[in-house]
Amino acid sequence: MALLGLDIGTTGSRAVLVDGDGHLLATATEPHEAFASPETGWAEQHPDDWWRAAQHAVRRVLSTGTAAPGDVRAVGLAGQMHGAVLLDSADVVVRPAIIWCDQRTDEQCRWLTAHVGATRLVGLVSNPALTGFTLPKLLWVREHEPDTWARVGAVLLPKDYVRLRLTGERATDAADASGTLMFDVANRRWSSELLVLTGIEPAWLPVVHEGPAITGRVTGAGAQATGLRVGTPVVAGGGDQAAGAVGMGIVRPGTVSGTIGTSGVVFAATDRPALDPLGRVHTFCHAVPDRWHVMGVTQGAGLSLRWFKDTFGVGGPGGHAGRDPYDLLCDEAAQAPVGSDGVTWAPYLMGERTPHLDPHARAALVGLSASHTRAHVTRAILEGVAFSLRESLTIIEDMGLPVTRIRLGGGGARSPLWRQIQADVYGQTVEVLAAEEGAAYGAALLAGVGCGVWSTVDEACDRVVRVAETIHAVPEHVAILDERYNRFRTLYRALHPTP
Repeated sequence: MALLGLDIGTTGSRAVLVDGDGHLLATATEPHEAFASPETGWAEQHPDDWWRAAQHAVRRVLSTGTAAPGDVRAVGLAGQMHGAVLLDSADVVVRPAIIWCDQRTDEQCRWLTAHVGATRLVGLVSNPALTGFTLPKLLWVREHEPDTWARVGAVLLPKDYVRLRLTGERATDAADASGTLMFDVANRRWSSELLVLTGIEPAWLPVVHEGPAITGRVTGAGAQATGLRVGTPVVAGGGDQAAGAVGMGIVRPGTVSGTIGTSGVVFAATDRPALDPLGRVHTFCHAVPDRWHVMGVTQGAGLSLRWFKDTFGVGGPGGHAGRDPYDLLCDEAAQAPVGSDGVTWAPYLMGERTPHLDPHARAALVGLSASHTRAHVTRAILEGVAFSLRESLTIIEDMGLPVTRIRLGGGGARSPLWRQIQADVYGQTVEVLAAEEGAAYGAALLAGVGCGVWSTVDEACDRVVRVAETIHAVPEHVAILDERYNRFRTLYRALHPTP
């Protein structure tokens, strides 16, 4: 018996096979083409490239011999959120998808806020209008590409285009739908009132299911493309953050994750739709039925380190002397003192969401002198990203949500130095899991619940999620980094251009 999780990411599609005890049987990642940026701030990918990569990833894990196609009980899907996949009435893609990090829709967000009203908008969909969300992208296409708009017959999210190709069904899950700005998060359904106010056709939108629910079965065409068995159930799954949280056991109030990938996310599960009155964090449905989550986002978290490596860093793809260049940079950074001798990094390479909601924010290194080295700068980047995530954590605590455990995920959990920096910046003990396999793993667990391997998502997480290491904050470091954090919080306003 095996469960298949498939994550449609920004840089590649990842497939994992998991057994009934949660053990990883096989994994494969197939890269996508890098997103295109035809103009500054734009980000586009072609959905057929996701489907190509997904096919290859699935075939690769099935070819390992750890499980035959007939052994796969169910498939779960996860993927990058907020994208706009536009199809015609025959399910043919009519333009490249506008993806999550695209920043072209500031004008449409302003129009939405003025047209609907800021307070009313949050009341309808639990979130303010942000450039990354799906609805502003639809409004942009309607305004700037009327010929394309005239062809639109359906709108899907990225992972759900892969679902369509697998099953022939237009469906999504409540967690991913929450990031469209068209979803009534509190009541877990499309907001008919907002659709009327914005002129979006309800018939274009997919049917919404809870994360473990079966949405369809692999068709003959889907089986031929992937090697899966015809009729294999495909569950709803979740947006990458919600699915990743399931894979980390972040399913009950009190346990919080801090995940550093391209972006950085602080994620807290809730048993109610908790709202920040200022809209600085997102309130979405969870991939767990009758649960919600609050999420703060740093747009350029792991991206900060990657940008620095690519632009000023070490080695090529193989690193120096066969070592990973990220490891080399972190080894150097460990030689610099806590607090980076006054160097501070503001990680706004792609604008910023939490807490500033500003697509025009720009990154900066502050406090440099001739005595500083690359080690200082690298450490400042690691600390600056952690400072940014602490801002999200602080908001969550200020909302009255419990924070009893913090679990680290993504690239920020793989570096011993970055793990310690996060513990010290948060001033709390943090946990690292035995197998942190990202959103694809969470999607596999949701698939297991959908096909009856486990009765609930809670049971699945209790059975398979295991803590491998606990990292304690160092009091002397906490004191230094608290002072640095207070300085960090002044940077955004200091860098903001004067009107």
